[in-house]
Amino acid sequence: MNVSLFKLSILSSCLLLLTACSQHNMPQATQSSHPLTSAEVQIDLPSEPKLQLREIDTNGAKTEDVQWLSLSAWTEVSVLLSSKNKGLQFLDSEQTVLHQIQGQFGRFDYRIGSEHLLIAASDLQQQQIQLMSMNLKNKAWDKPGFIPKRSFKSEDVCLYTDAQGLSFAFLVGEEGIGEQWLVAKQEKVLAQPQLVRRLSFPPASTVCKVNDATAELFINEENTGIWVYPAHSEADMVRQAVDLVQPFGSIQGSPSAIAITDNQIAVLDAEKPLLYRYQKQDQHWKALTPLQLDHLKEAETLSIRGDFGNKSLLILDDKTVKVTEAEWETQANTKSKNIITIPAEVQTEGVPSTGDAADDPAIWHNAAQPSQSRILATDKQGGLQVSDLEGKTVQYLPVGRLNNVDVRHGFKWGNQTVDLAVASNRDHNSLHVFAIQPKTGKVSVLGELPTTLDDIYGICMYRDAQGEIYAIPNDKNGTFIQYHITATQQKLNAEEVQRFSVKTQPEGCVVDDATGRIFLGEEDVAVWVKDLNPKTQLPMQKVIGVGDVMHDDIEGMGLYHSKKQSYLVVSSQGNDSFVVLDADAPYTVRGVFRIGINTDKGIDAVSETDGLDVSSQNFGGKWKQGMLVVQDGRKRMPETNQNFKYVPWEKIAQTLKLD
Repeated sequence: MNVSLFKLSILSSCLLLLTACSQHNMPQATQSSHPLTSAEVQIDLPSEPKLQLREIDTNGAKTEDVQWLSLSAWTEVSVLLSSKNKGLQFLDSEQTVLHQIQGQFGRFDYRIGSEHLLIAASDLQQQQIQLMSMNLKNKAWDKPGFIPKRSFKSEDVCLYTDAQGLSFAFLVGEEGIGEQWLVAKQEKVLAQPQLVRRLSFPPASTVCKVNDATAELFINEENTGIWVYPAHSEADMVRQAVDLVQPFGSIQGSPSAIAITDNQIAVLDAEKPLLYRYQKQDQHWKALTPLQLDHLKEAETLSIRGDFGNKSLLILDDKTVKVTEAEWETQANTKSKNIITIPAEVQTEGVPSTGDAADDPAIWHNAAQPSQSRILATDKQGGLQVSDLEGKTVQYLPVGRLNNVDVRHGFKWGNQTVDLAVASNRDHNSLHVFAIQPKTGKVSVLGELPTTLDDIYGICMYRDAQGEIYAIPNDKNGTFIQYHITATQQKLNAEEVQRFSVKTQPEGCVVDDATGRIFLGEEDVAVWVKDLNPKTQLPMQKVIGVGDVMHDDIEGMGLYHSKKQSYLVVSSQGNDSFVVLDADAPYTVRGVFRIGINTDKGIDAVSETDGLDVSSQNFGGKWKQGMLVVQDGRKRMPETNQNFKYVPWEKIAQTLKLD
């Protein structure tokens, strides 16, 4: 986007905001419908006495940044200060230097863990972000690390620690350049930091701060306002306005320093002696009464500490460190329940097509040589990708826009018996049929079969007790058709057996061959189960609906058969999780998990999953109890084409305590 268009988008958003404020009826801001949303701002002028600022003697340090620091393992420490001439200093309440790291340091941020203190600081000599980790038990420093030298100057660095215990550094660069790096695990610096994603910030951004509890990244834009972005490594690049400069918001000058205190954020004005305060209500940001300071020249950094009623403010103002106290009511952040995270063990190479391309996998087990099993997966922009158990692409068949795919063994093809894969081809509303050689796993095209569907979408397969094979595609309008697939003299045929439907759009489905039941997902409504025996005509039953556990869209699903129990695994796309429940009534939920980052192997987390498959077959080694394969909607570390991730079932069973 060029600068003119960017300014125009900001102006449009501001005008919408001004209109909403004048009507006192602000619509809810969402991060899924529009990348730019407005905030609810109430402008209240300060009425309380000005807060008196007093200077702190920093013993000649040319201060670049200063923050409160409280360590239970080192109670004497009160302040952490960075400077150009005296390095990084740990100070007590009397500004006595307790510990010092030599160097020239600029802006910094830190996180305190159970065993380590993590610091990310701008090393002005190296022109890099230095990563430092201190063992809190013995106050010994690990070997420092560095984020590789960038092609831009970092105006600020801020840290974020997620629910998995992984720490990330956000770099705010010149002219809106931004990056997110994975830098530590349990506050211990990784041997090799990894670039997670590149970001686009407003061109006049200079400072950032992350609220770990809410996974929100706050960024200033000089002379414009304050923005908030989702901080999670798998999040979309969307933003919301917290507050804007007058006349579109309550900021009188230009936002500079940002701090987080409990459930509120605070912003200093670079031009006015004001401290703005904001609190989130539902999806709105409400501007509270700002605090008035006695005098500020050029506020650069802000740090806040204290209980829920009293706060101490530490401010770097034109290279001078100042403190003040304020009566200030806050509340603790409401903690959401963390979902268990399991890292992926293997990832495939990306599909050839860019954008939203990878969709649905199917696991093919090689009975003769389990280690030579294959993962067939759709590239919905171009064809079928075939990968081995190490994630390497061994075949790619460019046959068109294949959406979903499934496999079954034991299909008669002339004098041969082959395994069969069938995919839904959206170019022709057809069934695209493939043969899999049982010994080698080589995939070849057998042909296409027409359907009577208007907009073919998902598909699953069924092999009955007699060995007959069926394909069951669905349409976006909710229609399912069960086709009997046969071949006479190597000529494919599809005969309709029955059709049924749900009221709204489906996609994912899976059939339990042993019981003849199909589980199907109505994306925004529920998972249903139906008996495929046309003679019984049993009504469709609800397995689980969209709600607290299952979040729409309901996408891929698969069945895992252990010796004691069968489990249904469903992609809950709305919150990037996977739900495991019994495949028999009353369909008890056994657990929910996410697929997180594997720091050792450099595999990114999984989000926006479309299709999945699961198998209880023994593939050998780490896969002896089977495997789960899922599509990853956002490929990061680095950002490339979408791919698929493999997770050993053994890890899932251990984590969720499954039989």
